[in-house]
Formats: sequence, C-alpha cells, structure tokens
Amino acid sequence: MERTPNRFLVAGAALGVLAALLHLGCIVFGAPWYRFLGAGERMAQLDLAGHWYPPAVTLAIAAMLLVWSAYALSGAGAIRRLPLTRLALCAITGVYLLRGVAFVPLMAYFPGNSAAFWFWSSATCLGFGLIHLVGLLQVWSRL
Repeated sequence: MERTPNRFLVAGAALGVLAALLHLGCIVFGAPWYRFLGAGERMAQLDLAGHWYPPAVTLAIAAMLLVWSAYALSGAGAIRRLPLTRLALCAITGVYLLRGVAFVPLMAYFPGNSAAFWFWSSATCLGFGLIHLVGLLQVWSRL
C-alpha cells in the first residue's frame, strides 16, 4: 500500500525552495534585493562593487536550503530515501528552531543587518522549524 506524502514535510520543502529562490533573486537582481530582504548595506555595497562575497554566500545559502528541501521531501515519502534522512531531518529542524529563537547572540556577528531582517528571518526560521518538527514527529516511526 502506497502512503500519502507527509503534508507538513512537503510544505516545509516548498517553503525551503521559496526561500532559496528569494536568495537567488538577490544574486540576479543585486543590491536592491539585498537591501529589501534586510541583508544590510555592506552586502549591498559589496554587490554593487562586483565583489565575490555576496553572491558566493547567497549561493551557498540557497544550495543548503535546496538540499534541506530534498531531505524534507525524502522524509515525507515524496521522493526516494536519501542517506541519513532521520539524522538530517533532526539536524535541519534543530537548526531552523535554533536560528528562530537564538537570534540575539547572532546579531553581534552581523551588525549591518536591519532589525526588520532579524525579526522576519527569525520568525520565518521558527515557523519553518515548527512545520518540520510536526512533520518529523508524524513520520518518525517510518524513518
């Protein structure tokens, strides 16, 4: 009997893909997108100067989000099982939740990011983490 893919993990994967696309939009559309999404004036200025750092960091984040989405789909049963799916989903969920609640200590390391960035990105990560957590708990016995 074929199981229906877990809706929460599929939703988590879709949200991760959307976040990755927004990051890729920063690379394509440049400084205005870095500013709008709250990455800070330093990132915008580096992008305007043609520096390698903003697109490299942004591409790395987008790639990570896409890999995490693949693991969510794997855990959901929507695609084949990826290696270490249970461990990966636990780590991914933990990172999302930790990033969502532990933003205050991170703020010191990224002083150029706006307050709006910290609020919205933390709320987003917390939401993503909770969606992943619900899905993970629902599929735990099959992983």
